[in-house]
Amino acid sequence: MARQGSTPHVPVLYHEVLAALQPATKGRYIDGTVGAGGHSRGILEQSAPHGEVLAIDRDPDALKLAKETLQPFGSRVHFFHGSYRDMKAFARTIDWEQVDGILLDLGVSSMQVDQAERGFSFLQSGPLDMRFNPQDGMTAADLVNTLPEQDLADILYRYGEERRSRAIARAIIKRRPLVTTDDLVAAVISVLGPARRGIHPATRTFQALRIAVNDELTTLEDVLQIGLSLLRSGGRMAVISFHSLEDRIVKHFFRRESRDCICPPEQPVCTCHHLAQLEMVTRKPVTASREEIDRNPRSRSAKLRVAERLRVA
Repeated sequence: MARQGSTPHVPVLYHEVLAALQPATKGRYIDGTVGAGGHSRGILEQSAPHGEVLAIDRDPDALKLAKETLQPFGSRVHFFHGSYRDMKAFARTIDWEQVDGILLDLGVSSMQVDQAERGFSFLQSGPLDMRFNPQDGMTAADLVNTLPEQDLADILYRYGEERRSRAIARAIIKRRPLVTTDDLVAAVISVLGPARRGIHPATRTFQALRIAVNDELTTLEDVLQIGLSLLRSGGRMAVISFHSLEDRIVKHFFRRESRDCICPPEQPVCTCHHLAQLEMVTRKPVTASREEIDRNPRSRSAKLRVAERLRVA
């Protein structure tokens, strides 16, 4: 998953993910957010000697680290730099039409947060970047310095669930140009007051801008459907989310695709002709144990949902 300094972390919900995916020899698996390669290492170990992993990450630094971690597995790993939205195209380049499992570990990794120059952390001074792929797209600085006040407030409210979004947007506009993470933190604190015990006042603002910069929620909606089309019968999709917006999208998708009819309940006759394609393996999300939370506080907010493919159309 990620590391601080030179000490690798055990990936979030590591054992729970492996139990969910049930890696088997000769199995084919996609890790859409490979990070430092921790989950993929476990999948490859359990699917030895012939199981393979297609490893994807938007972050070139993460992909480089994953290649180091997974180097002992040689040609059993296929690396791709890009968005998991493109997993079907990546799979086709190695002649994979269907797979036995898909893992998505969403959000920002602690490895990225630890790098001040990436701009993800409100606890470290750095440029306002926040891009998963630092070579592509608009930065957080571009958004806060160019968007109209109303659009900026909408992002903070929709993606950060920030109740004081309008006031914070107004404070940001007054302080333009914002260049560093410290500039953004100062704008938020001018509205919400200084950090106290508990959640940092800039948490929701940073989350909202990161989601907007990386188009995370739309990408997630897309990849769930794409992933479903790649799963073979009996194949499983496991998704780890870290905030309520992501978890809600995953929950609703799994629920919808596990029902034969998705017509409105008041409609007397089914006209959608929808057929269930998934069975939910986890009715409620799997969360970290107290021991894991003590070892890795980031795991406190992790929620794992798993579904299994019923049939291939």
